[in-house]
Amino acid sequence: MRLNEVQFGDARPVDGYGPGFFRVAGEVHEGALLLWDKGKAGWNGMHDTEALLGFVGEVDVLFVGTGAEIAHLPPALRDTLEGAGLGVEVMNSPSACRTYNVLISEGCRVALAALPV
Repeated sequence: MRLNEVQFGDARPVDGYGPGFFRVAGEVHEGALLLWDKGKAGWNGMHDTEALLGFVGEVDVLFVGTGAEIAHLPPALRDTLEGAGLGVEVMNSPSACRTYNVLISEGCRVALAALPV
């Protein structure tokens, strides 16, 4: 399959990223990003627990992009999210964006919370 044949349905893929920004479906978003099949929003980072809890029941897995390098989630944040029933996968932001794109193309219920590189 050629990449330009991939169908994303109503979800919008991450087209690119760079220092301080993400490009989502052709639109530039400055700063940290929340992205899911129903929308896109800014994110205030790892201390913004309430924004992430909004995905409970809406998605099966939340991919957290930690910027250019992989880092651990603060233990209290991970415990809160997993305690609420939200699956969490942590990786660097480029990997999180690619994984998010692949899974939305397959129709999976996923979300992305990513810090810029």
